[in-house]
Amino acid sequence: MSGKVCSSNSVIQAQKLVDQLRVEAGMERIKISLTAADLVRYCQEHRRNDPLITGIATSSNPFKDKKSCVLL
Repeated sequence: MSGKVCSSNSVIQAQKLVDQLRVEAGMERIKISLTAADLVRYCQEHRRNDPLITGIATSSNPFKDKKSCVLL
């Protein structure tokens, strides 16, 4: 009995996998070269507002330590 249950479970799992692969194969893909060019263009257009490039002003940095360390 358990051999039949195990066999039917593996058939169901295989059918689900086949269905998923069919869905993925039918998806429309975007060429990587176009996506990479768009990403480069976006980064160049927004580099003035990027805190990783321009840095954060110490007056507006929310993570700045409020008090300095004092050794006695």
